Amino acid sequence: MSSVYDFDPITGNIPATKVEITVSCRNLLDKDTFSKSDPCKYKPKFGRTEVIDNTLNPDFVRKYILDYFFEEKQNLRFDLYDVDSKSPDLSKHDFLGQTFCTLGEIVGSPASRLEKPLGGIPGKKCGTIVLSAEELSNCRDSATLQFCANKLDKKDFFGKSDPFMVFYRSNEDGTFTICHKTEVVKNTLNPVWQPFTIPVRALCNGDFDRTIKVEVYDWDRDGSHDFIGDYTTSYRELARGQSQFNVYEVSVVTLLSFSKCHPGSPWSTGNPSQSTSLHYMNPYQLNAYAMALKAVGEIIQDYDSDKMFPALGFGAKLPPDGRVSHEFPLNGNMENPYCNGIEGILEAYHQSLRTVQLYGPTNFAPVVNHVARYAAAVQDGSQYFVLLIITDGVISDMAQTKEAIVNAAKLPMSIIIVGVGQAEFDAMVELDGDDIRISSRGKLAERDIVQFVPFRDYMDRTGNHVLSMARLAKDVLAEIPDQFISYMKSRGIKPNPAPPPYTPPGHTHHHTQI
Repeated sequence: MSSVYDFDPITGNIPATKVEITVSCRNLLDKDTFSKSDPCKYKPKFGRTEVIDNTLNPDFVRKYILDYFFEEKQNLRFDLYDVDSKSPDLSKHDFLGQTFCTLGEIVGSPASRLEKPLGGIPGKKCGTIVLSAEELSNCRDSATLQFCANKLDKKDFFGKSDPFMVFYRSNEDGTFTICHKTEVVKNTLNPVWQPFTIPVRALCNGDFDRTIKVEVYDWDRDGSHDFIGDYTTSYRELARGQSQFNVYEVSVVTLLSFSKCHPGSPWSTGNPSQSTSLHYMNPYQLNAYAMALKAVGEIIQDYDSDKMFPALGFGAKLPPDGRVSHEFPLNGNMENPYCNGIEGILEAYHQSLRTVQLYGPTNFAPVVNHVARYAAAVQDGSQYFVLLIITDGVISDMAQTKEAIVNAAKLPMSIIIVGVGQAEFDAMVELDGDDIRISSRGKLAERDIVQFVPFRDYMDRTGNHVLSMARLAKDVLAEIPDQFISYMKSRGIKPNPAPPPYTPPGHTHHHTQI
């Protein structure tokens, strides 16, 4: 990611970030008996990829650029077809499989790379789809380049070669993503390719020193293109134009021309000062996050001796440099995240909305693991930890969160999740584990420690929050006693003997039956 300079949490470009989705598939079904499939991926709303001939393992060049809103569930569907004719009608082509996911799932996967099985054909393994997301830099420039080559290696036994070039940009994790293919120049060892225009961010995502790899191939009709050679360069090198720096030994590939243009376009904004945000800072009433916090917190705090609560936020860019954090103290104090009572938490929450920039993706695992570290240190039954998570229900790291909860189930802790807003809360219901006990990598959670409730179910139609909030707190806390007891029993921890009854000084104690 490029570094953040003028960091302003309120006017920052939130909550939308532009991400670029790259699609690859592996081990596709072979629908053509005599030749490999010609896969083409379709997405009705965002258009189609190009058709790639004769391969069961396509890497599509065409990208999808989407606005990623971390507070929304953005459902995606990918359909694959084997293209057998020029017809735009999908029913005329063989269906190879489909998959569903959310944009958040892709962004929240390790290295933002999601691998999913393709389904949709009963009884068949349809292969896998690999979806990669990269946040686009704010670079709006385009570059026009033209290349030629001399004395390329002759690969065809009879005629001359039919050369083309493939350009790849390097990713932050060391892998390469295809970003451009030239046309094929037929029957020559000295091709001059047509000029092509490409967004700078597609070549290097705004990082001018990022490696660009170029491979040169001899085209073959059957798809088994012969590799001629490769070379690496960078945008900074290419920007020098035609010079001795842009002559590459493949045999010899030369950059003939380079030019740049830069249009301007603003990014969308959104923040807690806008009434559409669930975090809207309304001067006259608490937002749903604050109401849920108050309702549940005011009851839980009665069981805490010192009323000092660590309060953490997840999913924001922090001052001074705008780094993204998924476990930051709401009060801004890294050394001491404790707030004094529920009022102290509310104060820290409102203060943090003015100082941090809300940002995706929404990762739960870091805060669950944060509390689990405290719980792991005190397993003798003297302390029990309750983590209250208030969320809009969007989760980007479901697999990691399940793993964290399965591990936490062995510890003296419970998790309460209150869902705010109008989203679908399917993922939260799954974490709740009431119907199906939560598991990760085949390991079942040893006990149920999560209780989820949707906040909207408790809004009284008459506008009476007092009744509703009492009901919310009651339902949320209903499972905690059993969860607490189940931990103690599983560890063989017996209750301490009851303390002797209190006798005020100078009084003798009388047994009274009521």
